[in-house]
Amino acid sequence: MTYKETLFFVAQCLTIILESKNREEIEAKLKLEKIDWEAVVKVSTSHYVMPALYCNLKKVGFLNYLPNDLVAYMKHITELNRERNLQILEQAKELNELLVANDITPVFLKGTGNLLEGLYEDIAERMVGDIDFIVSKDNYSKTIEVLTDNKYKTVSKLKYFYPSFKHHPRLKKRNGISAVEIHKELLKEKYALEFHYDIIHKEVQKLNEVTVLGFEDQLALSIIAKQINDDGLYYKNMALRNGYDVFLLSKKINTKEAISKFKTLRNPLNFFIASCYITFGKVDSLAYESTRGTNQYLTIFNDLLSNSDKNRARRKKIDRQLFIKSRLEILYKSIFDKEHRLWLFKRITDSNWQQEKLVQLGLKNKC
Repeated sequence: MTYKETLFFVAQCLTIILESKNREEIEAKLKLEKIDWEAVVKVSTSHYVMPALYCNLKKVGFLNYLPNDLVAYMKHITELNRERNLQILEQAKELNELLVANDITPVFLKGTGNLLEGLYEDIAERMVGDIDFIVSKDNYSKTIEVLTDNKYKTVSKLKYFYPSFKHHPRLKKRNGISAVEIHKELLKEKYALEFHYDIIHKEVQKLNEVTVLGFEDQLALSIIAKQINDDGLYYKNMALRNGYDVFLLSKKINTKEAISKFKTLRNPLNFFIASCYITFGKVDSLAYESTRGTNQYLTIFNDLLSNSDKNRARRKKIDRQLFIKSRLEILYKSIFDKEHRLWLFKRITDSNWQQEKLVQLGLKNKC
């Protein structure tokens, strides 16, 4: 199986509970016994969807088509993730109680928000990193203070931090299962005016005293996290974890209507939904607007999936372009903003950073 074939196979397996057409196609492929399971494990692991893959196959009774040792391994990983998610939910609820007691209403985002909302049939499906939530700008500093007073400490060992536009440096409490990101923004600065707290706050859902995004905003953020914040728009690649969230949310809302309120963000959102439509097996609920730009995006998307050498070359090129762009932005902001200027001074005078750069430049051997 090629990478593209494996990616599409895994993606379509993630739809088999809700999509009968894909369920029939996947079972037919399984019966042929020509699946490269090593490739499936590699792709599902790198895309953080192995537990979701296992849960979907189990739900429809397809595990008997898999090698026994693989089923045992997938079950083990899924159970570990279930236990972790139970602890994440407990920590999120504790955070919520703490902040609400201090007159702060956190809106939980991304994986944690989806778990709290009940998006998944089985909570073990979603692999979650940090606990992300956003608060109003008026409560941002207060939220940091409340968590710091309750023994949350910065994860990084650095004594200085780049002035982040979106969120505070990650915090973690001793014995806490997950680090926490306190957001004041949802997006990079370029797009922030189109999707921010005041907009999402109008449509939030309150479930069992916990606040999460409305479905349309959940869909938008699931895409934005990949397309904008992780530069997927440039790389034109797929993230199955985000795509699976989009697929599940497409069963609750109309995808075209959900993105119609956006202007600058509309094309990046539409492009991702279109690539999900192709990857997940042309699912009707993943409806997108067919435009010239979308068709061009899909042409490149498919071409890169089919040509690994071209994909690697493009990734290196984009990496280099984004690196240069980010460094120029740092220099520009350092000229006009005191906070950025102080960070840059601390950075270049940091002896550890200096040693690291000397090693990278080949002027010093790595210890």
